[in-house]
Amino acid sequence: MPSLDTYALFIATALALLAIPGPAVLYVVGRSIDQGRTAGLASVLGITTGTIVHITAATVGLSSLILASKVAFDAVRYVGAAYLILLGVRRLLTRGQEEAVGARPPRTLRRLYSQGLVVNLLNPKTIVFIFAFIPQFVDVGAGHVWLQILLLVLTFAGLGLMSDSLYAIVAGTVADRLRGTPLVARVERWFGGTVLIGLGVASALVAPNRK
Repeated sequence: MPSLDTYALFIATALALLAIPGPAVLYVVGRSIDQGRTAGLASVLGITTGTIVHITAATVGLSSLILASKVAFDAVRYVGAAYLILLGVRRLLTRGQEEAVGARPPRTLRRLYSQGLVVNLLNPKTIVFIFAFIPQFVDVGAGHVWLQILLLVLTFAGLGLMSDSLYAIVAGTVADRLRGTPLVARVERWFGGTVLIGLGVASALVAPNRK
């Protein structure tokens, strides 16, 4: 197991990194502004579940295989990018919502959770981050390397769950207070759609160093 000093340093570093909005945060904020706090929190749970899947893959070494294979990595990258862009385009095309404020198409929490899960599963940046960040805090000499990795990535997932939930609550609360006019509905539509498309384009441009 990592020492307490190393673990404390890891937590401090992880919190500093999580304070910088990334793709997951932008996705959650977009969903929260678009559909409220509950939708944002459902998306957070989906994203966190995706992170846990990546954690499992990283622990057994599957993610390293994806990084080592250009074909496999590019497949994940482009499928994920296409999915985000599709969600964004669909959001931009829902013009009717501006004429009937509050009449958003029903989206169940299960669907929002599933979309968040798929978005993070197909986000190659999560794989890259785990392999670039986590090993710096692993003490090979202490033994049980897989257990150290599991502890660190689960800690990071827990911290991410808390920080993303905070973003969802704040963004959703502000949006709920402003929601109620066609202008706000139009802003929500364009903001949410643009963020999703932007994240899709950004995902397609990921090009990690495979040395």
